[in-house]
Amino acid sequence: MAADGPLLPADERLGAAIRTSGIPSGPAEFFADLGNLQVALPVLAAVLAYVTWRTRHWLPATTAALTMALVPAVVAPLQHLLARPGPPPMAPATGFYPSGHAATAAVAYGICALLLARRELIYGCAVLNVAVGIGLVRQGYHWPADVLGSWCLAVLLITGLAQLLSRYGRQPDGDG
Repeated sequence: MAADGPLLPADERLGAAIRTSGIPSGPAEFFADLGNLQVALPVLAAVLAYVTWRTRHWLPATTAALTMALVPAVVAPLQHLLARPGPPPMAPATGFYPSGHAATAAVAYGICALLLARRELIYGCAVLNVAVGIGLVRQGYHWPADVLGSWCLAVLLITGLAQLLSRYGRQPDGDG
């Protein structure tokens, strides 16, 4: 799907429909920017510092930081290998699948929600990431499949982190 296949035309049609929709450009750009490393990493760092201070345990923050470090380590080679062309505003450049911005937002904010372990944060994280994805597509930075692929990667990374933390007897929020 990322570079070729029967779903590619549908992905391109959906991307074009979102790009030309009535979604305002200003808010779309704001949400797209929430996937920038310069925005997501300070938020994650603040949560990691808080969790470490609150729990006096370094394992959750350390494993979370390592999980976040996996994002560019996995995304960049996939982008290079698949070399998917970007949407018309970005074409003919390649390397858009999966979206690094969508993966950064999903993993960084997902880790925050996991470590703080509050249901409303999990719901908020999901809504925020949908807004980031729509913003990325609306602004013409990515195709919808680029964003969906990043979300799948994020689920794998965050699930792995949650399992690792639960294996070593720590609740995600560090209580106990």
